[in-house]
Amino acid sequence: MTIQPSTTPRKARHVKRTHWALVAAATVLPLVASTGTAVADTSAPAAATPTASCTYTPAVPADNFKGIPVFDAKKAAKPYRATLRTSQGAITFEALTDKAPCTTFSFRFLAEHDYFDRSHCHRLTTQRIYVLQCGDPTGTGSGGPGYSLPDENLTGATYPAGTVAMANAGPNTNGSQFFFVWKDTKLSPAYTPFGRITAGLDVLQKIAAAGEDDQNNPGDGFPTLPVNIRNVKISTR
Repeated sequence: MTIQPSTTPRKARHVKRTHWALVAAATVLPLVASTGTAVADTSAPAAATPTASCTYTPAVPADNFKGIPVFDAKKAAKPYRATLRTSQGAITFEALTDKAPCTTFSFRFLAEHDYFDRSHCHRLTTQRIYVLQCGDPTGTGSGGPGYSLPDENLTGATYPAGTVAMANAGPNTNGSQFFFVWKDTKLSPAYTPFGRITAGLDVLQKIAAAGEDDQNNPGDGFPTLPVNIRNVKISTR
């Protein structure tokens, strides 16, 4: 499946040039893929609304498997901040626990189980859309945590600079991959926004300014400045 430029994101095929061969996409952000010519439906999907419960569905792949979270509504409602300490600097975001409790609970579960540690951000886009995609422990763009979770917070969703949102392969296929928006970007409301950057937008802009290698398409590839995630710290208020 391909996605028309400047309309919708999916998880694409992305790999570090010197370590893996290109693989078929499992989930990506937008831009036209190098195979196929069909254009995805860009109409807005039915929006999911926050609920008191959440279902995490077993799914493949299960890379760096840490188990499947059991939703706890009381814990999910508690605000928190996540700080990603990367090789290019720290990035902190406020989790939108009131708007995307299922997603923020999952991210917290994975972070507290060191899922993202020693992984890297595998995709940077610098044309049409402006995002840095992370969260795949395999670094290929096709990895996942062993479960999927539903879409949330899509009604009226927009993607200004500083947004943190989920990458996916279609409705309700969220896993571990997410993206930072480093410059105002227009996308269809199909990608769960679950965080707002409070510090480190300058780090993202520095990474973006250095460019990428165009290995997927012009303006879409592996970042020139490697972004290695050393650890993710969760701080509660």
